Amino acid sequence: MPKLTVVVPAYNESEGLREFHARLAAVLDQLDVQSEVLYVDDGSRDDTYAVMSSLREGDARVSTLKLSRNFGKELALTAGLDYVDADAAVVIDADLQDPPELIPTFVQHWREGYDVVYGTRASRAGETGFKKFTASGFYRVMEKLSSTPIPRDTGDFRLLSRRALDALKQVRERQRFMKGLFTWVGFRQISVVYHRDPRYAGETKWNYWKLWNFAIEGITSFSGAPLKLATYFGLLTAIVAFLFGLWVLGKALWLGDPVRGYPSLMVVVLFLGGAQLMALGVIGEYLGRLYVESKQRPLYLIDEYLPSS
Repeated sequence: MPKLTVVVPAYNESEGLREFHARLAAVLDQLDVQSEVLYVDDGSRDDTYAVMSSLREGDARVSTLKLSRNFGKELALTAGLDYVDADAAVVIDADLQDPPELIPTFVQHWREGYDVVYGTRASRAGETGFKKFTASGFYRVMEKLSSTPIPRDTGDFRLLSRRALDALKQVRERQRFMKGLFTWVGFRQISVVYHRDPRYAGETKWNYWKLWNFAIEGITSFSGAPLKLATYFGLLTAIVAFLFGLWVLGKALWLGDPVRGYPSLMVVVLFLGGAQLMALGVIGEYLGRLYVESKQRPLYLIDEYLPSS
């Protein structure tokens, strides 16, 4: 019988974890595959790991993995997938926005020969209009900039086959954008459209500042387009400045030019200075990622791992 592992990364999710496991367990009971659950505690500050441990005591299918500190969701997810010893794995968040009841559909497509089955959000209940707009815009920008086609409106909720997991394990970069890496490994992939529910309990860990940095992480991880844009913008600025210089020279030769033009001079200086700083900022983003990669630190550190009984 094939084996399936459900990987659940969590950070401060103690309020809704028991309800999540109850719904997940009901789904796994109906599957005709050997199944287990791996909960990954990403250095939670509440009693999330204590709840995970109690779930392990009450369900022989549950394993727990505790990281030494908060490494972030991308690395917590990586840790969980590294510990998967099964024929396939399902990734799902613990906030019940992604319905566990969709897992049998994922398994069905996996048996049809698909290596990656991902959930595409048709709607996003419980989120503000601004967040929906920015999220939609981000995926469409990524679609245009990235050489790797990243599906629109698709999160981490998905199933990965054994060979997709093995391929993903070979990618050990520190600055990780998992939504892109899931697509980058290739193989046969298929989408399952669903309606995303509001969060069951607790508060989201993603504020707009974190989402902004996450978007920059995704763009710089899978596209060199910002560097090209900075180059083209610099070239365009230089051309405009050169034409403006010719105009100033011609005006001085033909019409004379008394000492005037301080406002226009300041506008040009500030514009060129801003363009240069922006280009340096783009270069700095890429250089910072090279710096992090060059240190070759471990992706994560494990505090405790308790396998299923």
